Amino acid sequence: MEDMARLKADICAFGRMLGGVRSRVQAEADMAEDVALWARRGVGIFSIIEQGRFVGMTGVHERPDGRGLGLRISIFPWASGRGIAREAAACALSFVLDRGEERVVAVAREDNTASRVILGAIGMTHLESFERDGHIMLLYEKRQQRFQW
Repeated sequence: MEDMARLKADICAFGRMLGGVRSRVQAEADMAEDVALWARRGVGIFSIIEQGRFVGMTGVHERPDGRGLGLRISIFPWASGRGIAREAAACALSFVLDRGEERVVAVAREDNTASRVILGAIGMTHLESFERDGHIMLLYEKRQQRFQW
């Protein structure tokens, strides 16, 4: 909880996330929702650990806008630039789809180049754009692949 609360309070790590930076109380409420999602659907948020050190989080949450399971990625700025976020997000996305979820979405601000690069690199497809709080937001998705013979 301490690591997650610190991450969610960091404006550089969490400022562009849905809802923005969180207080300790908000981070605890988020954690309770994350645990409940694991219990209900067998998927949720993972901690990202590099060489025994907490560097961020990724995984899915139920988006409050009704768009479904949303991929989240956030790492501390000091951990960026080494591919950690991309690798972790790819693993989390594969895990969720392999568990039988049909679709995962992700939303990134148009000016958030780092997130957009990651989402494209892990195979998510841009579907549409919309406005939220004066920002252009891009909606991405990835669906479970079904093979037909």
